[in-house]
Parts: sequence; C-alpha cells; structure tokens
Amino acid sequence: MADIRGKLVGLCAAFNAHDLDRIMTFFADDCVLEMPRGPHPWGARFEGKHAVRQALASRFEGLPDVHYGTEEHFVDADRETGISRWTLTGTNRDGRRLEVRGCDFYSFRGGQVTRKDSYWKIVEGS
Repeated sequence: MADIRGKLVGLCAAFNAHDLDRIMTFFADDCVLEMPRGPHPWGARFEGKHAVRQALASRFEGLPDVHYGTEEHFVDADRETGISRWTLTGTNRDGRRLEVRGCDFYSFRGGQVTRKDSYWKIVEGS
C-alpha cells in the first residue's frame, strides 16, 4: 500500500513550489480533476493527465502567488483515499487578495492520484 499521507504532503509542497512537472508525477494517466468553480454542480471537470496539467497551469496563471498553508492531511488507507485541508492565499491578476479555506478529496490507485476533487468556502463581502 502506498504512503498516501506522504503523497499528500509531497503534493502540497509541489503545489506551493508551483512545480507543474513535479505535481504531475503524482497523477495517473487517466486522472480526473474537479475544480470548485464552473458551469456544473461539480464545478469544472478535467479528464486525463494533459487536461489536468492545463487546468492546474491556469490556476497558477490566475493566482501567480497562490499558496496552500495551514495544511492538514487525513487518510483512509483501506480505501486509498485522502483529504488535504488548507488555507489558500494569493493575489489574482486584478490585484484582489484571496484567502479561503478549502480541501481536496483525493483517490489513489497504485500510489498515483486518480481523482482530485477541490472545494472552497465562499467568502462574501470585502
């Protein structure tokens, strides 16, 4: 059984380094990414390693200083799943500062991510 907690820690570090090459080493070829915003109840869905990479690249473009802090990781090794909870901070291209709590639900197969499903709190006002 893969060290899922170690994978979650490694993923968070790779995201904070904005290292797409390293991030993608964690993902299976047939992976799925569901982002919190989009036109559907599940947000926006990207299927396959190439599409997932493009979606993550757009995240870094939209929030060039994005950082995932105060992270916590939870694992269900029997089901090969894990959750990372974090506080996302960053500044969008319009100069608006963002700070939001969120989490990622991960599914693994053979030590690689098959699904990353992201959720954010909705911050109103300011």
